[in-house]
Amino acid sequence: MSTAERDTIAEASVEAPVENSTTNRKQPFPQGFLDTISTGWGERTETLPAPRAQAPYAAKRRAAVSAAFPGKRLVIPAGSLKQRSNDTDYVFRAHSAFAHLTGWAADSEPDSVLVFEPTDAGHDIVLHFRERADRTTTEFYADATVGEFWIGPRPSLAGVAADLGIATAHLADFAPTEGQLVLDEDDDLTRVVSELRLVKDEFEIEEMRRAVDITAQGFDDIIRALPDAVAHARGERVVEGVFHRRAREDGNGEGYDTIAASGPHACYLHWTRNDGTLVPGDLILVDAGVEADSLYTADITRTLPVSGTFTDVQRRVYEAVREAADAAFAAARIGVRFREVHEAAMKVIAARVAEWGLLPVTAQEALDADAGGQHRRYMVHGTSHHLGIDVHDCAQARREMYYDGILAPGMVFTIEPGLYFQIDDVTVPAEYRGIGVRIEDDILMTEDGPVNLSAGIPRSADEVEAWIARVQA
Repeated sequence: MSTAERDTIAEASVEAPVENSTTNRKQPFPQGFLDTISTGWGERTETLPAPRAQAPYAAKRRAAVSAAFPGKRLVIPAGSLKQRSNDTDYVFRAHSAFAHLTGWAADSEPDSVLVFEPTDAGHDIVLHFRERADRTTTEFYADATVGEFWIGPRPSLAGVAADLGIATAHLADFAPTEGQLVLDEDDDLTRVVSELRLVKDEFEIEEMRRAVDITAQGFDDIIRALPDAVAHARGERVVEGVFHRRAREDGNGEGYDTIAASGPHACYLHWTRNDGTLVPGDLILVDAGVEADSLYTADITRTLPVSGTFTDVQRRVYEAVREAADAAFAAARIGVRFREVHEAAMKVIAARVAEWGLLPVTAQEALDADAGGQHRRYMVHGTSHHLGIDVHDCAQARREMYYDGILAPGMVFTIEPGLYFQIDDVTVPAEYRGIGVRIEDDILMTEDGPVNLSAGIPRSADEVEAWIARVQA
């Protein structure tokens, strides 16, 4: 390297701001460092990988998107790093549509862009990303966000092209154009890529089975840890922590923030503070799912008696919820509307709370679409949502394709009825107050009917009690 080149690097390192740096911590690099940092490195040899298993499936998805937008330039950004605090960022996770269309999952690069360039025959598709910097550049050693000295090896254009089966180019070669359609800016493009995920292919289904299997092991871990959780002042955090360990060891992490809601906290549908105690005699509702490295996630809920045994009232509520879940499962058939699954569960919920004297009207009156709904006080959420690379997958799909859509083979969705009697709800007898129960399973529609992917995780009250006894023995 010439003296002039070294002086240029020194000047850049001292004067140019490094991303995520803070002025009061910044120190100039000594000349000796600058003279030697770019030398003494071994040759980089690269063996190009075979295409990953998802590559041919992602290619079919791209072809479907191309066919939907002839003559249009399409831009699918992966997204950027998001600041957590000062100069630290959250762990990067690519936009789900980007991951779905590229097959680039937990290992994807921030700021990447998938571009569909229109041609007479369809589209030329190019993946733009920031290739690793040469070791003679300041980026290598001075940029704590992307420099390899800081974050480790980054992929090459040739390696990613071989891995994903997509043409690649440097991010600097990408430039926006007039009239291009950009994901999350153009409604039609956003809708199409969302609806494309309503029916899963073979790769996706296997990945979801994998995520469910790891999640099942995480629930076993939780049961083993219940005595430790009871002994801890923030036992809900113990539950969250042991599941996190399983999710990180065997998957990419959690697909969403774990809900570990003990006692009255179980009545708060999105309780993620997880700072409460576990009290013997109470229930703990755990809603958790492992995200596989492919980014496909499970979404499972089980409600466990902390002491290992349900009280009579807890069992009554629990079995009512299971009855509702079973009714929803029975209603899930090819050709049925998605909303009918929810309606089947709600018939059971209305019948049971009416039977217990909790409604001011009959169950039939409560189920009236216009004047009813009194039973929804105790189950305000829906029974099902689509599941996949997002925990609430296909969220930008049209209503007629989602809530009013027709069940078809390859769809994956949850069934998750619940009953929640909040601690200060005086419309219910005192013995019910503070009890929250949800049972959630992940369902695959097949030509032969629904398959419960999480059926191996105990569901009935008797099975749950036996499960706890077995795991803790």
